Amino acid sequence: MAENDSSIEEGYVCDPHKETCRINPIVFYVSLVIAGVFVLWGAINPESLNVVFNAILGFTIDTFGWLYLVAVLFFLVFAVGIAMSKYGKIKLGKDDDEPEYSNFAWLAMLFTSGMGIGLMFWSIAEPMYHYLAPPVGQGSTPEAAELGMRYVFFHWGLHAWGIFTLVGLALAYFQYRRGMPGLISSVFHPILGDRIHGPIGNAIDILAVFATIFGLGTSLGLGALQINTGLNFMFNVPIGGTIQVIIIALVAILFTGAAVAGIEKGIEFIAKWTVYFALGLMAFLFIFGPTTFILNMLTSTTGSYFNEFFTMSLWTDAIEQKGWGGSWTIFYWAWWIAWGPFVGQFVARISKGRTIREFVAGALLAPTAFSFVWLAVFGGNALGLEIFSGAGIADAVNTNLASAVFVTLSNYPIPMITSIVAIILVIGFFVTSADAGTFVLGMLTSNGSMEPSGKVKGIWGVTIASVAAILLVTGGLTALQTASIAAAFPFMFVILAMCYSLLKALKEDHS
Repeated sequence: MAENDSSIEEGYVCDPHKETCRINPIVFYVSLVIAGVFVLWGAINPESLNVVFNAILGFTIDTFGWLYLVAVLFFLVFAVGIAMSKYGKIKLGKDDDEPEYSNFAWLAMLFTSGMGIGLMFWSIAEPMYHYLAPPVGQGSTPEAAELGMRYVFFHWGLHAWGIFTLVGLALAYFQYRRGMPGLISSVFHPILGDRIHGPIGNAIDILAVFATIFGLGTSLGLGALQINTGLNFMFNVPIGGTIQVIIIALVAILFTGAAVAGIEKGIEFIAKWTVYFALGLMAFLFIFGPTTFILNMLTSTTGSYFNEFFTMSLWTDAIEQKGWGGSWTIFYWAWWIAWGPFVGQFVARISKGRTIREFVAGALLAPTAFSFVWLAVFGGNALGLEIFSGAGIADAVNTNLASAVFVTLSNYPIPMITSIVAIILVIGFFVTSADAGTFVLGMLTSNGSMEPSGKVKGIWGVTIASVAAILLVTGGLTALQTASIAAAFPFMFVILAMCYSLLKALKEDHS
């Protein structure tokens, strides 16, 4: 297909009168049954669920931990390579298509749906944890603080967004350039041909649904933990599974309603206001915190991040075998892979009309840069308070990871107001991520429809909330991490095959 081929079809849009708009019964019901079995299993016999998931976790990390590292680095290099190649000027759509959303709205939705809720949870907890127990060397030292911040940048930087960008690019190309349905299986048409419409294609889409459900369940569980901790910190609300399940149920009403309302009315509005609140809280901490220390930390950590980029990317802890890599880096890589289907699909959905080069630059660089600033402001504040003032944040992290943000805010003026803003932010990120997830699950189970029905999105909203609740009740943070790694493993191979298929399509269409 030539670049100016006027036969390029419109992206698939749902027509409720067409058979293709309805759910794919195999993908929908098989995925729903898998999720239902998990929820019932966790409710009836949580101990055995934990045993099985822990066995899967141990086997995956011990045997294939190295593969996560190699694969994720490859995904990043591949995405950048495509953008820098001759294919970078290709538009994701017809040659005269223009972007549907402003740059600010586009970047706001990218960031909030991608990892906002995780950054709220880990931006202080993780650098503090690494300061106390670094991957190498002694804890509670200046070297540990610098090393810890470097690994925080590493975990939330280019590698994560490389996964999202690659999946989103492949989906956007096949949807808007080849006019195919918004399904993960559509990407494999150059390899499988019409077999994507049969059992193989269904299996690919079911894997994507499976990864999405558990990736989202992990994130929503973290959000519930942090909301519960914030309410306890301010109003002495008890911390426990019952309260967290209630929180999930209440927020589920919000995100399911927003998803049913649609992107324009729901997700875009919430994403914009969440970013406004995030910028406000970040500016507050930057102004009232150790500003010079934050700027120095941002500068030096960014430099060491790029200097040690490949060393960190491929470090396996093969000699000491402390298990640090499995608990942190491999967990993150698995979490991002599990998020790949839904973040990638959502990013593709909002990116029509942008060139491949623009898409990769925006989806890869802008969120990474914002994450670095966010981490430097929040993590730098906590480290500065702990190192120079003995603020007790380290003790709080040892007791309850979710309390880190609120303990840090308590050291500054108007802690009640800023803590409320922090809870609003968690809820905003919670809702936006789940919005995107329910929307994408609706697409994946409705033959790639760009407008899945409200009923389908509502069903998936309830399912995601149920999975998050079961994970929290059965094992808390450990169960969340274990589920994410287990769900991501098979989808890693799907993304690897996706790279080959996308390159094959680009060569066929633009040789």
